[in-house]
Parts: sequence; C-alpha cells; structure tokens
Amino acid sequence: MPKKSSGGGLTATQQAAKFLGVSVLAGAVLAGIALPAVGALGLAAKGSVESFDELPANLKTPPLSQRTTILDAEGDQIATVYSRDRTVVDLKNISPYLQKAIVAIEDSRFYQHGAVDLKGVLRALNKNAQSGGVSEGASTLTQQYVKNVFVEEAGDDPTKVAQATQQTIGRKIRELKYAIQVEEELGKKKILENYLNITFFGQQAYGVEAASQRYFSKHAKELTLAESALLAGIVQSPSRYDPVNDEAEAVKRRNVVLERMAEVGDVSRAEAEEAKRAPLGLKVTQPKNGCITAVQGASFFCKYVERVFLSDPVFGKTKEERAKVWNRGGLTIRTTLEPQAQASVQDSLKDHVYKSDKVAAAATLVEPGTGKILAMGQSKPYGYNKNETEYNFSVNAAMGGSNFGFPTGSTFKPFVAAAALEQGKPVTQSYPAPYQMQYPEKVQTCSGKPWVNDGRPEKYKLENESETEVGPYALKEAMELSVNTYFVEMLGDIGMCPVVKMTDALGVVQGNGDKVPEVPSSMTLGSTGLSPLTMASAYAAFASRGMYCTPVAIESITQTVGGTKKSLEVPKSTCSRAMSEKTADSINTLLSGVTDSGTGKQAGLSGRANAGKTGTTDERKNAWFVGYTPNLSGAVWVGSASQKVKMTGISIGGTYHAQVYGGDTPGPIWRDAMTGALEGKEAPSFNLISIPSGEKDPKEDGRGRGNGNDDGNNGDAGFIGGLVGGGSTGDTSGGINLPDNLFQGQGNGGNGGGRRG
Repeated sequence: MPKKSSGGGLTATQQAAKFLGVSVLAGAVLAGIALPAVGALGLAAKGSVESFDELPANLKTPPLSQRTTILDAEGDQIATVYSRDRTVVDLKNISPYLQKAIVAIEDSRFYQHGAVDLKGVLRALNKNAQSGGVSEGASTLTQQYVKNVFVEEAGDDPTKVAQATQQTIGRKIRELKYAIQVEEELGKKKILENYLNITFFGQQAYGVEAASQRYFSKHAKELTLAESALLAGIVQSPSRYDPVNDEAEAVKRRNVVLERMAEVGDVSRAEAEEAKRAPLGLKVTQPKNGCITAVQGASFFCKYVERVFLSDPVFGKTKEERAKVWNRGGLTIRTTLEPQAQASVQDSLKDHVYKSDKVAAAATLVEPGTGKILAMGQSKPYGYNKNETEYNFSVNAAMGGSNFGFPTGSTFKPFVAAAALEQGKPVTQSYPAPYQMQYPEKVQTCSGKPWVNDGRPEKYKLENESETEVGPYALKEAMELSVNTYFVEMLGDIGMCPVVKMTDALGVVQGNGDKVPEVPSSMTLGSTGLSPLTMASAYAAFASRGMYCTPVAIESITQTVGGTKKSLEVPKSTCSRAMSEKTADSINTLLSGVTDSGTGKQAGLSGRANAGKTGTTDERKNAWFVGYTPNLSGAVWVGSASQKVKMTGISIGGTYHAQVYGGDTPGPIWRDAMTGALEGKEAPSFNLISIPSGEKDPKEDGRGRGNGNDDGNNGDAGFIGGLVGGGSTGDTSGGINLPDNLFQGQGNGGNGGGRRG
C-alpha cells in the first residue's frame, strides 16, 4: 500500500502526482506531445482522477526473459536459445562509467527528483510549445523502466507491445502511478540496476551485459568511458545509432553523451575530449541464438529438447503456459547427450554419407535400461539452405520429424519372433518357407475379426530375395538370412494380436503417432514407417533383457528467476517389462548370429558382444541397420526423405553401389558410430542361450544361402498394409495419393516394405 504522511494524508510526492493525474496539461506533456486544442482539454480532464485512483496499487513485474542454456551430459554447452538475449547482472558488475553515462544522457536529475521531474516537465512543455511538435519528452528513468516492464510483459505479442508503447495520456498516467510505487519501494540504485538490465540496446541484446558482449566481447563491468558512452547513446534509438551498421552516426551520438557527462560533472572536460578521439573499438560477437548454433551437429537433438519442453505437461498444463516458461528463459537444461557418442555419430555420418548426396542418413543411440538418448545426428545439417533441412529424420512428426517415418523392412522381424517366443513357440521353430507363396487365407487380429486374403495373386504374393532361399528353415537360420516367407508363415501361425501386444509394449508407433496397422505386410515385412529413435528404443529392450524404457532427453533443469535459482521437475523414463528375460536372451542369441555370419556381417563389432538386424525396403528406397550391445542401442536409416530415390546405381559418400543393402551402407555407419561411442567403455556379455542347429548342409538339397548381403522382403507385390494401393513398383495408384512434399512411409512399401539388407 502507498505510504501515508504523518498526518494521515498522501505524501508530498503523491499529492503532486495526483495533481498531475488530474491535470490535462501534465498529461499532455508526459505523453510527450504538443498541447491539444482547448475542447480536447475539457474532454481529457473529465475522469482523470477516477482513472488514476482505479489503477491497481502495485506494479506486477514479470521475471525478465533471459537466455536458456542447453548442456550435454557432462555440463558443456550445446547451444543457447532465447526470445531475449539477456544476462541479468548486479549494479556492482556494471561499469561506473556506464551508470553515469546512462543517467547523464537519459535523466541527469535522476538522483534529485522523485518519480516525476517537475522541472523536466516544464522544460519539455516549453520546448514543445516553441517547436509546435515533439522535440523533447519528460519521462524519468523510473518512468522509462516502468514502460519497459510493460513491454517485457507483452512479450512477443505485437498487439500487447503496441498497447504498452502507445503515446496516450492514459498510458502515461498509468506509468506515472507505478513509477511512484517503484521509487518508494526500490530506491534509486535498484531502479538504475533494473533499468540497465531490462532496456534494449539493439542487435538482439537486452540489458547491458548482453550489449557489452555483443559489441565489445567483454563483461559490462570492464567497459571503458568511451565504450560506456557508446552504449548509453544507443538506448534512445537502437536502429539509428547502431554502431555495426552506421559507425558515423554512432560516433556522433557517443560524443553527445560524452559532452553531456562533462557538462554535469561526471567526467572532466579533458577525459571527455580524449574519449571523443578514441575509435569505436568494436569487437562484435555475432548473435548466437537457437539450435542452429549447436555444437557437434547436435542441432536436431537441441530442437528435440525444445519440443519435449513445449509438449510435456510436466512443464505446464497448457501449451500457452509451457511456451511462456520457455520464452521467459533463464533455464539451464542438462541433457542426456553424451559428447563422445555424439561426436562418434557425426564423424561416422560424415565419413559415409555426403550432405550433397541424393539420399540422407540419420542415426540415434539410446542407453538400454534408462532410455537416455546419448546421440542423435544426420548427414544433412540443420538449416535452410541447399543440402540442409530443419526436419529431424530420427524422430516422429510431433517432435519435428517426417510425417510418417520410414519403412523399416526386415528390422521389424525380431518383433514377430519375440511375439512368437512369448506365445510359447520354441526357438527351434521350423516352417516350410518356400521361395514364393501367397499370404495366408486368414490371419487373426486383436478384434477377433480376421484379416482375409481376397485371393488376388498380383497383390498378395511374396517371395524371398533369392530363388535359392527355399525351406524348410528353423528360426535361427531364417533370422540370419532374413527369409520373408518364414516370418509370414510364423505370423499366420500365431496371429497378429501377439505382435500388436509386443509392439505396443516396445513403444513402436508409426511416425505420425498411430499404431502399426494390423495387416500382414506391416506386421512382418516392415512396410510401415517408423523413426530411428523408435527403433533404437525398441531394440534397447532386447539389450536390457526385456525391459523397455521410454526415451528421455533431459536430466535436470534449473530456472533462474529474479536472481533465485530453483529446480524444475523433468520428465522421467518409464520402464516396464515388454517380454521375459528368456525371450530377450533368445532374441539376443538370434540377432548375434546376424552380425556374426548373417546379413549384418559388415556391421559387426570386434571385441565386444553385439547383435542387430538389417533391413532394405521395396525398390531399395530405404536401408536400415538396427543393433545393440548390452549397454548401447542404435538405429541407422539411409534413404530419401521424399521417398523418390531408388538406391540402385548410386554413389553415397563417394562409394558406388549397384544395389544398396542394410548391411553394406547403414551397417558400417552403425559400426563406426558404436565403436567410437563405446571406446573405453566396459564390454559386458549377453546371456546367450544354446540353440540346436537343425540346418541341412546346402549341398545336400541344392539350397544355397544367397549372397549374404540381402535382407529379403521382396514379395507382397503392391501390398502395403492396406493403406495405399499399388503395383509391384510401389506406386499409389488406386490408393491414397500423398503429396510429393510430404515425407511418407506408407506408399513406398509396395513389395511388403523390403528386400534384404
């Protein structure tokens, strides 16, 4: 509440202020305008007292928006983001020269007057009357501070900003009342400190510390007399006196400030003249705002962190509440990103795929048992120029990724095997697995209504990669060779509901967030689009012996508000059992064979236990390798975001490929990324099981193993999950026509989503 005088009335300052509140003359001058016509005076006077008295007693000062710093897991800076580039500092950390300069040029009687400078009002009134216009205003530093508070509260809302700065008597009266409160509550030094921290100095810099760093690359406490005068001069018109773009105008304004400082006795005439002769001495630090400036190629991870903050209810019940906290800034966000792993991913991508290539690559590494995202990168950098993109190929659409994700091909098959094992099928399960076959007549679904094959051979026929791949096969060999017909037979045997339950437990959803559709091609051959983060997290459950953990990117957040630091609650990974340890151990054994002697040999790691699966989709538009060790899981995708590039007769990273396989392109990227990420780390072993070998010698029946490079999902001509029709070339005729500019993962799965890696 306002302080009362000893007699119970208002203080002298408040009496003067109330008089000004009802005085149209004062209102006109405070608004910084020439005297209005007499008729207008009468209208303006009516209701002035009422308006003044009805204003809230206390100015609500919002926390100053500041930069947010995003750190990696070791505490090193990844990037800074802000809506206002500002670092709040105490008055003791601001050069005395700058304190004197801003007072001298903006309000030389600051320490002598109260909230309003009556002499200044009369002086401004006289000059404005003589000029017939607005040649001088009368706002004190305190009033300017209050106006800046209104602007800060308006944020980035242009309507609110306009209301906070409009030249009206009403706003000036409101400004004056709050200025009185501020004078009585804060005192001169605190007002000056607040003003210097809130005001705009141009070049995206708010407050003196940011301005000092921007123009001189030094702290505000280190500013010289000449440098201080330059910054003080900018405040009146940051665009006009911008020293970066108009040095001559900035020098003139600086010298005006120095002259004024000499006039009021803040510096000697000799000091002022010496400073006038000094060069500007700029040492400009370019604005570095946003994830585009992130180190180690972590821009996409940085944007993912931002998306997490803006979407997770833990940071606010509504989207607006979360955005307000984010824009206010002052956050220090420690993330899960591991520098060694991130550097390894980026180095591997750079070595194997050029940003100018027709295709792109994305890789994500996740820690089993915790869900921590340790690395995330891609071959095309974050940006808006040629061979750059703002889309994060590693994540789902809601987090800035492609609209549907990318078809995974045979990397989906381990989910089918895990579901079958959970249903009690033996790890030695055998099926006829002919080279070519029709989809089963019926396959059970979770609804109880079976999926029915309508008998069209051109649509529901599938085949293996090579004509030599003829069964019968047991599970181990079928997984190593990625035999399509085997896994379709397995699906027909167990039905689709066990696979649905398994993928649900592993957090497997399409890139658009929808569940994987209950159709055979999606449930076996990976015709549905998924993201690398989804795949890496799902495979991490195999590594952690059946425990699936939701991915997390944030370790902790500290928020600074008004000089006080507090910790914010952050999202936690939720871990749950997706399968038994026995099933996970069985899958680990099966997939170890893939990297040991199967389609993933080129991806295999030396000196540590590892397992994985290759995948290559129809017409070789997508190639995958998803693999893991007991302590790290990773997924690598290679393909075209537009899904228009067929990876045949193509050069990638300077290497020519007649045909791209999951084993020979994403496989080596995964190998090198994992090798660097795990260097110096422990090398635990899997809990492998013994699987009796039921294989026949290929010489006995003429059945060969193919070239070991394939990941055969070749059949299913045109069948793509019932979502998009088409022929064997994977077109969408007769189905849904997707715009060319949409990343899509459905329409390219024409032959069941895959061939073989």
